Amino acid sequence: MDTTAIALNLASVVSLTDDQLYQLCLANKGLRIERTSTGQILIAMPTAGKTSVLNFEICGQLYRWNKQAQLGVAFDSSGGFTLPNGAMRSPDAAWLPLERWNGLSEKEQEQFPPLCPDFVIELLSKTDALRTAQEKMAEWMTNGCRLAWLINPKDETVFIYRQGQATQTVQGFETLLSGEDVLPEFSFALTDLR
Repeated sequence: MDTTAIALNLASVVSLTDDQLYQLCLANKGLRIERTSTGQILIAMPTAGKTSVLNFEICGQLYRWNKQAQLGVAFDSSGGFTLPNGAMRSPDAAWLPLERWNGLSEKEQEQFPPLCPDFVIELLSKTDALRTAQEKMAEWMTNGCRLAWLINPKDETVFIYRQGQATQTVQGFETLLSGEDVLPEFSFALTDLR
């Protein structure tokens, strides 16, 4: 979530159920809304032009691989997930295996799926605070994400998060990122984010 986000501390007044949060988001479609594990509601402005272009590239590469591999379901930046810790978070791109998706009820698929994706990409925009983004990445991993990338296009740095391992930092966009055993044969061309 970027530094221009508004944080609403509603926990002392009301605790929104997952269904109520979904209804709140439906009633405010122009806003990007997330919920922290403590019940704080975060409201951000829509993504700006350049960041939107980069998000589209990220989702495009994930979509093309997923369409060919047919191993799971890919999500764009408007998809939210209700995590085991109670937070509802929305990554810039996400993926989960078909068996996990098919294990959800129709209602769970229609709303914010109550699970953590196996793979997440977050793109750092000019208004994002690195520390806040890294805390969000730690939250993804704590809730069961197996592989996650935090991409900072400004200084061409990628932070790679793997379950049970220290964070790896990759400098420079000449590198091809690997989906490893989570997304077999997926290679992500960072040069396309320049």
